[in-house]
Amino acid sequence: MSKTLPCVLMRAGTSRGPFFLREWLPDDDETRDQVLIGAIGASDPLQLDGVGGGSTLNSKVAIVSRSTRPDCDLDYLFAQVGVGQRSVDTRPNCGNMLSGVLPFALEQGLIEAADGTTTARIFNVNTGSRIEVTVQTPGRRITYDGDARIDGVAGTAAPIHLNFLDAWGAVTGSVFPTGRRIDTIDGVEVTCIDAAMPLMIVRAGDLGLHGSESPAELDSNQGLLERLEALRRAAGDMMGLGDVSNSVVPKPVLVSAGDSAESITSRYFTPRRCHASHAVTGAIGVASAFALSGTVASRSESAAGVGKVSVLHPAGRIDIEVDVEGTGASAQVKRASLLRTARKILQGELHIPDYVLSKAVEAMSAQPAEEREHVANPSVAVSAVPLFPSRPVRIIVPTVAGGGNDTIARTIAQRLGELLGQPVIVDNRAGANGTIAAEYVAGSAPDGHTLMFGYIATHAMNPALQRLRYDPVADFEPISLVGYSPTLLVACPDLDISSVGGLVTRLRSEPGKYRYASAGIGTAPHFAGAMFALNAGTDMQHRPYDGAAHAVDATMAGQAHFMFPSLFTAARLIKNGKLRALAVAGPRRTPVLPEVPTLAETGVDGVDVTQWYALFAPAGTPSPVVDRLNELLRKVLADPVVIGRIEQDGAEVKTSTPAELRSLVQSELEKWRAVVRAAKNTRGLASGD
Repeated sequence: MSKTLPCVLMRAGTSRGPFFLREWLPDDDETRDQVLIGAIGASDPLQLDGVGGGSTLNSKVAIVSRSTRPDCDLDYLFAQVGVGQRSVDTRPNCGNMLSGVLPFALEQGLIEAADGTTTARIFNVNTGSRIEVTVQTPGRRITYDGDARIDGVAGTAAPIHLNFLDAWGAVTGSVFPTGRRIDTIDGVEVTCIDAAMPLMIVRAGDLGLHGSESPAELDSNQGLLERLEALRRAAGDMMGLGDVSNSVVPKPVLVSAGDSAESITSRYFTPRRCHASHAVTGAIGVASAFALSGTVASRSESAAGVGKVSVLHPAGRIDIEVDVEGTGASAQVKRASLLRTARKILQGELHIPDYVLSKAVEAMSAQPAEEREHVANPSVAVSAVPLFPSRPVRIIVPTVAGGGNDTIARTIAQRLGELLGQPVIVDNRAGANGTIAAEYVAGSAPDGHTLMFGYIATHAMNPALQRLRYDPVADFEPISLVGYSPTLLVACPDLDISSVGGLVTRLRSEPGKYRYASAGIGTAPHFAGAMFALNAGTDMQHRPYDGAAHAVDATMAGQAHFMFPSLFTAARLIKNGKLRALAVAGPRRTPVLPEVPTLAETGVDGVDVTQWYALFAPAGTPSPVVDRLNELLRKVLADPVVIGRIEQDGAEVKTSTPAELRSLVQSELEKWRAVVRAAKNTRGLASGD
């Protein structure tokens, strides 16, 4: 039985591999490992049948989830998949892949981004260690663009700072697991150290090398490779790791003098080939051995305090800040930090071939379809349509990540996936003011696997304003209403206006000077702004943006002077002073901001724009599928945790039957058509000026 699952392929540091949410993969380890072997294409040395690159550097996997530990934000399980062999090793860690964990988690909605930079504490499941990671999040969105450069990677990218907090002794329980800083194996002095990664460090000179050989030279020296492997297996046994012949730890490392008193040259093996650059965790281990006295890698003079250590590798260098406490034999490394970069390469569905799946999984194909489709979640009752869901379900969001629609969709997606027994992927398809997403869903197979997170703009306002290539009623099967959120009038904090009266006076005295932002033509912020101008008797410029998140950013930065976002989008920004709330564009005040008056209270009547959100399927989706989705979505929206996440920022959870949602869409469409007909200045509703 073949399998399809969501996947994000990332370059992280000097490694590359697929990133998965834990719930995207099978629960049992054996089946999970078979899936990873198929994903990478491990059976073939060239890995032609998977996303691997024929090298251990490109045969890595990151599995991410919200942390089960109260002192951490995320859990990260690393898997090293074999090259030319069907193997998965979860004993080591990978610091390069670690650099992609927080960007991936932010894009998947596992945690919330801060404005500017975001720091999260990550628990490495493999080693039991904690790492603080800081990434760049201008406007509360992850960015991969920047000026940071790391050796071994072309170009520049945004800096990612890794701060290893307790990686020393994490795997074996001791920094020097043999109880000695130098051991002798077959006449060769080695240091066995457990610092972010279990290592066996050897002086290059002790093996007749100068230490600056290229990876190709070392890999072609078969006698050297065989001797290193024999030493490594003996070291693994001495370190308490048992028989390591089928494990990638400990990693062998050859060291020699660097180009300064604060540097060391390293050749890191993975373990049977020399790394083209260097592993991050391996660099932490080498830097630790260099900073501590009495090892084969120790610098000439040990020093306490914070200092920089440069690990020189074939592609350049890795600079590490090391914090050493104490001196001599009592010295300990308390912390080590370094800079990496990452980049998302692609996101989509990964198809796993049936030949890699274990017999236990293949046996599922002999089961009745009703049992097979729901084996991932036995608590879900068998559907009247047994083939749904037969693969991951996608919710298409018509706006960019970071806005209210995206946040609510991600809040419900995870829980809905748990109930369906299949992953539910949030797929942002912003552009053309929601029409790209709507047309895509309307043209998708009506089988329940592609859904739309529609809202007032896509299914009422924009269709009322202009002729589109989709019909909001005829082209969709309504599933359920999700909730409501009032619209606010907010201003840039730098604008010296604190009331609606003051704003109206300013707009009338300087017509056409001030700009309001919207999420695009035909969106709720656009309609609210046009209605405000009409009812307040003012003249102002409209600046449409690609989604509410971008429009909010422009307003905070002063590129636009004010905006009409949903309360859900703006609440936190108002509370932290990044936006100034002037009024509620609705019939009543909101409990989230009780001091903010309605526009009617300030003397501007006729502006009532309450946004609503709902889930839709393509027209023709079988009614049993629609009914099942409605039933499960209602369960999701009855969950107190989900309700809390949605309502903490001012949205109100509200469900409906499919028929009730269809009636709402029809009535809202007529309402906004009437508004367009009644508008005196239709140009104000139809253009961005």
